[in-house]
Amino acid sequence: MAADRLRRRRRAQNWGLAAETWASLWLRLKGYRILARRARTPAGEIDLVARRGDVLVAVEVKARPSLDAAVDAVSLRQRLRIARALDLVAARDPDLAGLGRRLDLIAMRPWRLPLHLEDLHRDHRPYNR
Repeated sequence: MAADRLRRRRRAQNWGLAAETWASLWLRLKGYRILARRARTPAGEIDLVARRGDVLVAVEVKARPSLDAAVDAVSLRQRLRIARALDLVAARDPDLAGLGRRLDLIAMRPWRLPLHLEDLHRDHRPYNR
């Protein structure tokens, strides 16, 4: 049983890393500059930190079967934690401190191109978490 769980966990971890790699390539094709992958701060980890123009973007990458499942996987509490973490990333570098900030989601769905949702805070769906 424990070996099975470990195997599933490793597979999920590898898929997560691959999803982040694909997401970073997708963003670069769209003109974003990737500043960090798996940026760790005292507030938590950000999957990708990117910049495009005068906007600093925290990107959460979710590999899920559907867009709804990907959006639902990012709770309001997690969104707030990522926003705090992005503030800490910006505070570390004076060049980033004056930039606007945004939380984006990249949904990685099976056999489809990545779907990039900009400004996840604008999603006005009800939060049940």
